[in-house]
Amino acid sequence: MKKVLSLVLAAGLLLAASLAHADTKRLTLATGGTSGVYFPLGGAIAQVITNKSNGAISVTAQATGASGENMRLVQAGDVDFAMVQNDVADSAFNGLAPFRSKLDNVRVIGRLYPEYLHVVASKDSGVKSLEDFKGKKVSVGARGSGNEVNCRQIFGFYGLDYKNIEPIFLPYGETADQFKDRQVDGFVFTIGTPNPAIQDITTAQEVVFVPLAGQKVDEIVKKFPYLVKDSIPAGTYLGQKDAVPTLSVQCILVANKDMPDDVAYTLTKTLYDNLPDVAKAHNKGSEISLAHAADGVTIPFHPGAVKYFKEKGLDIK
Repeated sequence: MKKVLSLVLAAGLLLAASLAHADTKRLTLATGGTSGVYFPLGGAIAQVITNKSNGAISVTAQATGASGENMRLVQAGDVDFAMVQNDVADSAFNGLAPFRSKLDNVRVIGRLYPEYLHVVASKDSGVKSLEDFKGKKVSVGARGSGNEVNCRQIFGFYGLDYKNIEPIFLPYGETADQFKDRQVDGFVFTIGTPNPAIQDITTAQEVVFVPLAGQKVDEIVKKFPYLVKDSIPAGTYLGQKDAVPTLSVQCILVANKDMPDDVAYTLTKTLYDNLPDVAKAHNKGSEISLAHAADGVTIPFHPGAVKYFKEKGLDIK
């Protein structure tokens, strides 16, 4: 009889636990490739939201092709929310190249961290400013990538184009190899810090970190408001003693506009109220902050996120 009662009690406890989580909202977070930052950071965000939302939300991180694909996935409702670059989000939302139509079902949850424009030249190239790239071999990133888009955006302000430089269209790893072999004079990387490829380069040779500052940067930001005036922190790379003024794009979190407001609110609140836990799980989490939640955001916020930010005293619409 005692055994039967024990079994009944155990079954009751399991049923109660099951019912307690019956209302858990299960969400999928689109991140990026497994070798980049988006996937591990997305995994950390998923874990923190799942563990800290008191059973309200359970998140699964999914590896993807990153920003462009993620915007399409969110637009179609194939995933619930995603990590994307804010400049890609702007182009997608407004139907600008390379997107053929507007992906306007997407809303912002909040900004996560900056991805800096690293403008780097070899010491013996004589390059000290971006204008000095004229006549030089410059890696601008893979053709059609977000990295190359950023080069096209800023080069014109400095009198550069693909006719007066020799553009090299290579991804980060191959660029680093060719730079070390003295086959390119410089490169532009739009990426988070510290970047392993640049770390590798600076252990092998001296480089110049070219600053982006002054009136031209103000003009760039005025034309492209998703670009933010920023600086690469001092000591990020070997031999880089001072902070380097530059521009950054932002990794932002976006969701489908049809995500219920209460779900978006809980998601936003759980993330931003538990940032120390995200930082413990991934070093990029330390760069996420409530104060910078709207940096570089040019497309609409989700109403659920707006509700949370207003509670925190932020003027976000």
